[in-house]
Amino acid sequence: MNTQLDFLVIGGGIAGLSFALKAAEKGTVGIITKDDAKESNTSYAQGGIAGVWNEPDSIDKHIADTLDAGAGLNNKTIVEIVVREAKDRINELIEWGTQFDKNASGAYDLAKEGGHSDNRILHHKDITGKEIIRALFSAIQKHPNIKILQHHFAIDIITQHHLGIKITRKDSGVETYGAYVLNKKTKEINTVLAKNVIMATGGAGLAYKVTTNPLIATGDGIAMAYRAKAEVRDMEFVQFHPTSLHNPGSFPSFLVSEAVRGFGAVLKDQDGKEFMNKYDERGSLAPRDIVARSIDAEMKIHGVDFMYLDCTNLNMKKFKAHFPNIYTKCKSLGIDPAFDFIPVVPAAHYTCGGIVVDEHGQSSIKGLYAIGECACTGLHGANRLASNSLLEAIVFSHRAFLKASEIISEETIAVNVPQWDASGTEAPEEMVLITQSQREVQGIMSSYVGIVRSDLRLKRAIERLEILYREVEELYEKTTPSQKLCETRNLINIAYLIIKFASNRKESIGLHYSLDYSK
Repeated sequence: MNTQLDFLVIGGGIAGLSFALKAAEKGTVGIITKDDAKESNTSYAQGGIAGVWNEPDSIDKHIADTLDAGAGLNNKTIVEIVVREAKDRINELIEWGTQFDKNASGAYDLAKEGGHSDNRILHHKDITGKEIIRALFSAIQKHPNIKILQHHFAIDIITQHHLGIKITRKDSGVETYGAYVLNKKTKEINTVLAKNVIMATGGAGLAYKVTTNPLIATGDGIAMAYRAKAEVRDMEFVQFHPTSLHNPGSFPSFLVSEAVRGFGAVLKDQDGKEFMNKYDERGSLAPRDIVARSIDAEMKIHGVDFMYLDCTNLNMKKFKAHFPNIYTKCKSLGIDPAFDFIPVVPAAHYTCGGIVVDEHGQSSIKGLYAIGECACTGLHGANRLASNSLLEAIVFSHRAFLKASEIISEETIAVNVPQWDASGTEAPEEMVLITQSQREVQGIMSSYVGIVRSDLRLKRAIERLEILYREVEELYEKTTPSQKLCETRNLINIAYLIIKFASNRKESIGLHYSLDYSK
């Protein structure tokens, strides 16, 4: 079955939905989500969205904070673009119905997080992402030009390769014509043709055993684009959130927002002593890479599995109002933040690298745009500044919309694109082959390519990963594609990219910290 669209959006987070709302005014839009439409990385974002709102804050201060967090590896032009366009894009979210918290005087209640020099984080309690998705999805449902395909899984984007034209990574002129999409309910693989493909698939936290990301975060977009010969960059910079709730047996890890530390909570060791000032003068409000490494170091020093976050001296009435979800989660586990320290541990959280794009969100493949966490815009550099991710997503979704809609009338739907060829394949004999391979990937990455790395660890990781790669590719060639198999294949691609980029960086900077190149 063929479907033809002007814009094919793969992913249903803030980037994909905001793009779709605008693109629908220019043509037909299809949104593919592999789970329920509201299930996305965005839905799990707690802290908020950064933007200069009023004095004494300033554009220059936000730019400086972003560059400082990114260890100077940011693209300064992109940083300036994103920070300067922030207020206009956030106002669009408000116009679409997003309700950010206000204080008693009616002004927006601006929070402060690690690495920020001022209060500039707009939020909705501690479920900001869920509130943004609620507003966007409500607007999406009312638009006749938008069709949402829930429970559909994009297997690969279609390029010249599928037309029998051999292309290599060094070739120029690679272009995409759409995607092959698995209908999870009917098991059919459909051909979705489009003038433009917008990759908005989020991150890849499931490459690790401990992550704050939802189960859908398997790096699909980056892996698909890489296999199609798109340029990918900065994959070594995987951000570990310093404070996920230590709750053995639960998956994914529950996030204790950085905004809690911005609210005044302090990190402490097993003896109840503050320790962050040993590592950074900003203490518990240092940038995430420093805090995560510091917690990791203290865990090794003490020989324990977690550190503590102390909220006991905070105004608990205000704490409950600001962080009701976090408070409820802690109470459900027998932890009362008014009296008990919260056990926390770093967890894989955000992928700073991804599909390389220009200032319009265009990738190196004609017709393929990438926005949100799957893209590498140059904003984050070696480390993402807290709450800049939702901002980046809406700024680049707008810029991608402007560019794609500008040239849509000149583009045509491809012809002679073949249907998916499933001949000679059959259902897997044992699902354990797939699930165990995914666990092995996560084990390799967590053991050897985590917060602290070394050349020896990376060498061991790639040797073990190569075995898994061969096994899964052989299975893929003879097996009818399923979501689980494709996700495992994608995670192996992601793991390979992280290891390769980490191996090539002969320094410790930002989120990439190597024992062989430590200062």
